[in-house]
Amino acid sequence: MASQIFRSGTSIGANVAEAQNAESKKDFIHKFKIAAKEADELQYWLKLCEQSQHYPTPDKLINDDLKSIIKIMSKIISSSKQS
Repeated sequence: MASQIFRSGTSIGANVAEAQNAESKKDFIHKFKIAAKEADELQYWLKLCEQSQHYPTPDKLINDDLKSIIKIMSKIISSSKQS
């Protein structure tokens, strides 16, 4: 599970960085959607940690920050589609 958390967590930033160099608006949105999916996956893994007796419970600040990141990415995706 730790490797899944590491992969999904680091993939968010990597995809956002790729989006900054997108070749088109469509490519930008696509890369941000991938980053958003990775953030959702990370949220899933952290929830499993919270509910497991065998893994440490993530700090509340991590969950709060992740929720904020997901909201920001969602707004960027929405505004990119409209303009």
